[in-house]
Amino acid sequence: MDPILETRFAALEQKIDKIYISVEKTRKYFLWTLITSAVLFVLPVIGLAFAIPTFMANYVTPLQTLGQ
Repeated sequence: MDPILETRFAALEQKIDKIYISVEKTRKYFLWTLITSAVLFVLPVIGLAFAIPTFMANYVTPLQTLGQ
């Protein structure tokens, strides 16, 4: 094979390897961003599922005693 083509193929292979590494880093970054976003959204929703009924019970009970 032509030595010029071999050097070009080697250069292209190195560039492709660098692109692959960059894409994998970006993929991991997006994955962790998704996980972090999900955790920061889901945990407050779970907390509110317990906090809202407690708040409503504390809020409604005095109002019911006033109405009697």
